[in-house]
Amino acid sequence: MSGIFTNAVESIKMGIEDYAQANPARALSAVRNFYAGVLLLGKEVLIRAAPLANADDIIGAKYTPVPDGTGGVTHVIEGYQTVDFNTLGKRFKDFGVLVDTKGLQELNGLRNHIEHRYTSEPAQTVREAIARAFPITVALFQQAGEHPADVLGDAWPIMLNVRDLYEAELARCRATFESVIWTSSTVAEKHLRCTGCGSDLVEQRDATNTDQEKLELVCRGCGAEPDWDDAIVDAVDRALSNEAYDRFKDAGESGPVFDCPACDRAAYVDFEEACAICGESFDYESECMRCSSGIPLEDALAGFDEGLCSYCTHVMGKDD
Repeated sequence: MSGIFTNAVESIKMGIEDYAQANPARALSAVRNFYAGVLLLGKEVLIRAAPLANADDIIGAKYTPVPDGTGGVTHVIEGYQTVDFNTLGKRFKDFGVLVDTKGLQELNGLRNHIEHRYTSEPAQTVREAIARAFPITVALFQQAGEHPADVLGDAWPIMLNVRDLYEAELARCRATFESVIWTSSTVAEKHLRCTGCGSDLVEQRDATNTDQEKLELVCRGCGAEPDWDDAIVDAVDRALSNEAYDRFKDAGESGPVFDCPACDRAAYVDFEEACAICGESFDYESECMRCSSGIPLEDALAGFDEGLCSYCTHVMGKDD
């Protein structure tokens, strides 16, 4: 068993032990130890993926090109910094390791929230952090060829119990939204989160309410009461951020989310032809009456009107 793997296991176990103490003073220690262990475990997975290579070459974060004496260059490690959560996900892809890198990014974000926005309900927040980390932690152990039950000892049944408690709380929170009539199907499919701490444990105060505009939200993670419209903007962004990236990367196009001309919130979904917050639909001429080319929604929202595309609007303006 390597030193990195031993340290990973011990850090995860210490994080679970801190959590089990139910002592608010040890809540942040639980988070730090647990996530340090997960990060070390990820590094061990990389090292085991190339067992004949130098471990430092695999997990080093920065490299400097230096002449190799024969007209070429070689890359040597610069400093002692090793991969972080963001770099780890990219390196998994480079090594062909099948691990949910989105899960790693989410873990890092939640860890940062807990670090910087310490709440009055630390046990609840840490429980969620551990529970949401459960799938990626198990996946990393599997990639390393290990079973967590064999190495975590008494911490393993505690992790199982934490996951079960969290999933029960999550189901109860989400049940409070079952009667809500959502303006957007995108939001209906993407559960709301706390816009303060990022927790999934957000509930509707009145579970009988059906009106989206009358939502009163409460976060069980930090106790905040997020505004429903802010939570919907966040839900739309999380649901469609990947599509937005793909559109821009593949075709240089904007969308699918735009600022709504009615409520001025970033919640107008082009393929739904309506705003997820206010429900307003934006009618416009989709074909230029001068050149017959299509008029993008982005141009229409930017104020190009009278049935002209942006190019023809520019040309007509020059003629004036």
